[in-house]
Amino acid sequence: MKLKWGAVLCCLKVLLIFGTAVSEPLQEIDANEKCPVCGMFVAKYDQWLTQIVNENETPLVFDGVKDMMAYYFNYALYGGDMELTQAEIWVRNYYTLDYINGRTAFYVVGSDVLGPMGDELIPFSTLQEAENFKKDHQGTTILRFDEIGAAQIMEMKKKHMMKMKKKKVMKQAN
Repeated sequence: MKLKWGAVLCCLKVLLIFGTAVSEPLQEIDANEKCPVCGMFVAKYDQWLTQIVNENETPLVFDGVKDMMAYYFNYALYGGDMELTQAEIWVRNYYTLDYINGRTAFYVVGSDVLGPMGDELIPFSTLQEAENFKKDHQGTTILRFDEIGAAQIMEMKKKHMMKMKKKKVMKQAN
């Protein structure tokens, strides 16, 4: 009997250490749901959807990994008031469109594939998928969640804003 309870306790410890997801991402996104970072209506960009699910909070939905990461690193700037280090991160595998754990995903940076807001971090479930995509789409780097930094995200966002500004100037000149 002691051995049986010991095995059960051991399994519970493993679950606590490796932490399985306690909730699921939203499967149906309201058409009026807006990205907390850029204000775009996210439901139009189904393949790019990402979510942050914090305990006892309504999930936050974003139109891409880049905006989700901008929020993650600087939530107070976007109206958030809760630390996100324990939040669940959900991203969509670029190939399958299945939601995957964003903390264990592989992200390709610098590819020729653009998201709704320009340059994007493209998520994959496996390193092999990421390597194949990187090769096929001229990606520059493959990163894990904890290798992505706030400065890198802000640089990507800044680059997009510079392109938008340039487009606006060109349009006004015509």
